[in-house]
Amino acid sequence: MSKPRQRLRLKTLIGAACLVSAIGSTGCQVDVGGQTLPSPYYLGDDIQYFPAGPRMKLSREAAAQKAYKEEQVQRSGRQP
Repeated sequence: MSKPRQRLRLKTLIGAACLVSAIGSTGCQVDVGGQTLPSPYYLGDDIQYFPAGPRMKLSREAAAQKAYKEEQVQRSGRQP
């Protein structure tokens, strides 16, 4: 083989190897039918922890309403 041909073949081989390694080293998330499927590396990902909150999302508002109602009962002098 001639030198230019060998160089072209070597460059093509190196380019193909770089392309294959780049594709193989990236994970991908896929959206199929509205469902997001995880990347192949989801088992090695860090875990995000969200502590449990109150069951009722509006607990402060409910407490404020209860306090207001009790205050109104005390002002009027009635029993609940």
